[in-house]
Amino acid sequence: MQKLHLNPMLIVLITLFFGCTSTSSTQHKPDFALVIHGGAGTILKKNMSDEKEKAYRDALENALHTGNEILASGGSSVDAVVAVITQMEDSPLFNAGKGAVFTHEGKNELDASLMNGADLNVGAVAGVTQIKNPIQLARLVMENSPHVLFAREGAEAFAKEQGIEMTDPKYFYTERRWESLQKALEKEKSQNDAAIIQMENAKFGTVGCVALDKNGNLAAGTSTGGMTNKRFGRVGDSPIIGAGTYANNKTCAVSATGHGEFFIRNMVAYDIAAMMEYKRLAVKDAAQMAIDKVGSMQATGGVIVLDKNGTIAMPFNTEGMYRGYIKAGEEPVIKIYKD
Repeated sequence: MQKLHLNPMLIVLITLFFGCTSTSSTQHKPDFALVIHGGAGTILKKNMSDEKEKAYRDALENALHTGNEILASGGSSVDAVVAVITQMEDSPLFNAGKGAVFTHEGKNELDASLMNGADLNVGAVAGVTQIKNPIQLARLVMENSPHVLFAREGAEAFAKEQGIEMTDPKYFYTERRWESLQKALEKEKSQNDAAIIQMENAKFGTVGCVALDKNGNLAAGTSTGGMTNKRFGRVGDSPIIGAGTYANNKTCAVSATGHGEFFIRNMVAYDIAAMMEYKRLAVKDAAQMAIDKVGSMQATGGVIVLDKNGTIAMPFNTEGMYRGYIKAGEEPVIKIYKD
């Protein structure tokens, strides 16, 4: 039999090929995953009491467990996102729902949006004042309306037609948020509006959730009370699809928190998905590049991103961001500071 002689370089190439194949095949794609945020900003350990930090960690962990139970039982990513954000809206800790900040006129105006990555269906509401859980109304807009975004009185008229839970605007009152408004009004006497906006935006308490379910479907949602001392029916990025929220099964699901005007100008959420689809960037690279763009305009904030393979990215350019995630069969991970 004739002896076969192999080129040494060919042997090396074959070894590398099968080595890479073996490595990629062992990478574990989770059956499901869920990521949340509770806002970004000047969140420093030195300014946080142990009691307050525990309260935030407990709220984030409870929200993660809520989503995990839904996904583990075979529930949809949309179900999980809505349930998680509803729970966070009910907490006075976050600037959404119960903990919403006050406008210049002393009102609470709430925004929310939801997107289904399976069919790109979306729903959003802006400037509502009597809806206990705006994310639930956003879902009704998505599922029971041919439209995408309802605002103010029109959104609430639709809510009444749909039979969703309404509430007295007094429900949203919290002493902490009211005091923040009073401080802003005092400072406004000696500073211009732009300065007030920058100052009061030191913390962005928006909440958001992105999820991947067992069927491989992605969903994203965001809810907020907006900006302390905002005027003229101002609406930020949270209810704007492509700016504060986006989901597409081809790429990823995104929820943003930050200085909304700049997230709208950069269409941050869609930008991440587009860079992944057209430039073939990894989720972490695309997410970081989008935040860098915002930062180059001297604006701050962060995003949570989950791709179709269950890979997570949570970049931000502030001192901290309330955030956490959980994957199938794993313990929840919760983070607050730069770590």
